[in-house]
Amino acid sequence: MNSTHSATLDALRLRASDHMQNRQWAEAQSLLEQVLQQAPQDLASSIDLADALFRRGRLQASTQPLLQAIRRLPRNAPLILSLTQHLVARGEIVAARACLDLLALAPDPPAELLIAQASLRIASGERSVALALVEKALAAGANTPGDLHLHAMLLQFSGDIDKACAVLERCLLRWPHFGDAAMVLVNLRKQKPGSHRLGWLQEQLRQLPAPPGSPDESFVRAEFEYAAFKTLDDLGRHEEAWPALARCNALMHELNPYDATSEEAVADATIGMSVHGGRERESTAFEGPTPIFIVGMPRSGTTLLDRILSSHSKVTSAGEILDFWRQLHWAADVVPAKASGLLKIIGRHADIDYHQLGARYLKQTQWRAQGRDFYIDKLPANINLVSFIRRALPHAPILHMVREPMDTCFSNFKAMYGNISPYSYDLEALAHYHSQYERLVRHWHSAMPGAMLDVRYDELVREPAAVISQVLDHCGLAVEQACLNPERNAAPVATPSSAQVRESIHARGVGQWRHYAAQLEPLSRLLADQAAAVRN
Repeated sequence: MNSTHSATLDALRLRASDHMQNRQWAEAQSLLEQVLQQAPQDLASSIDLADALFRRGRLQASTQPLLQAIRRLPRNAPLILSLTQHLVARGEIVAARACLDLLALAPDPPAELLIAQASLRIASGERSVALALVEKALAAGANTPGDLHLHAMLLQFSGDIDKACAVLERCLLRWPHFGDAAMVLVNLRKQKPGSHRLGWLQEQLRQLPAPPGSPDESFVRAEFEYAAFKTLDDLGRHEEAWPALARCNALMHELNPYDATSEEAVADATIGMSVHGGRERESTAFEGPTPIFIVGMPRSGTTLLDRILSSHSKVTSAGEILDFWRQLHWAADVVPAKASGLLKIIGRHADIDYHQLGARYLKQTQWRAQGRDFYIDKLPANINLVSFIRRALPHAPILHMVREPMDTCFSNFKAMYGNISPYSYDLEALAHYHSQYERLVRHWHSAMPGAMLDVRYDELVREPAAVISQVLDHCGLAVEQACLNPERNAAPVATPSSAQVRESIHARGVGQWRHYAAQLEPLSRLLADQAAAVRN
């Protein structure tokens, strides 16, 4: 390339960068396309072009520069990492894994590169690979609170609870106000009278700013309040535990206000959507492994059901993956934007090519089956997408986990999800969110009879053999004894209940809310009013 040509390209890139900074996406797109016509190997410009198209609302078009760039990757690990992140965001998991496989060949990578790769492996569901990368990064000098927290989380997912606890203990010795570590540590085991950190937690709370002066300070304080609640709750000191939980959730509710209007708008639009018609072609049985979807309210027992099913010799778990949600956005050509994005998809539902949607989903997920005939997609929020799933993948079983409303809602209220799930931090918000969930469930059963099998948590834990037999039959699987002993399932599990589901099937989770019946009376009343409104 001569100097004049190089100078011309540099000038185009500079002008494109200015337009990107000024949010002039169309102008930036035009210039970047000119750059790539002359320098198709320019990965940075390919990524910028994808961003410009994405910002213009053209999700499908934004994928093309990224896929084309894979054919001529430079020896530049940070750029390849950026490319991988962009591919994951567009649901191109197979291509993203190929990039990560290439990065794995790099000799003596720095610790920060290994940590970044581990985070992306987690995003694609490869937690065992991620654990090995993190341990390699620690050996190479990774040493931040976040690095140790990530290590502990991956150890927890793999079932090595003792080692995870040891990592978090070391972390808190060095960074005593690192709330992430405190919160995970109390969740790893039930706290007992002879072995807990309640006094230490209360001392940290005394040292933290009160009232908090920033969102970050509020979040840390909420984490320590949660850790104190979990400890007191485990110790049976419920009168002391509730105020700590209430303080935690008041802080989190202020940081993450619940948008009842948007939730109701999505439910209304979903219920008003036709469940037939559109561009779907006649579907035939697909080749390769079959996905099994588990849906429902969070904390309704979906992880337990996942562990039971994945104990079967023909089934593995893919975990809580976002693949269907990502492919749905791609098929509708809608940039993800929370409720407004889903409303746009619903508005375009009749124009979606459901055959293409199902094919894309399978292409990006069937590798997760690891040689088995079935793989589980356990994302509770897919309850919102049952119609789309059924039309795109009519042969995929959908299992709907049902749990008693007070148990479900209280389990959410005490979960501390971080800066997601804003419905879970306020009792009125919880009741409203649950009512929208129940509206959708009633709609699916009415408009699409047989679209999903209800699996009742109370029956599952009290009569596991009968319920498991019914579930397996629905999925086309023979009964296996291993499904009755999910505690022997050694596969990683990455959910807030990962420690609990390594126990044998039990009914101890039924009715736990009754320890706080007086404090939860407003929630009980709201749920009862909603149930009465449905009956009438």
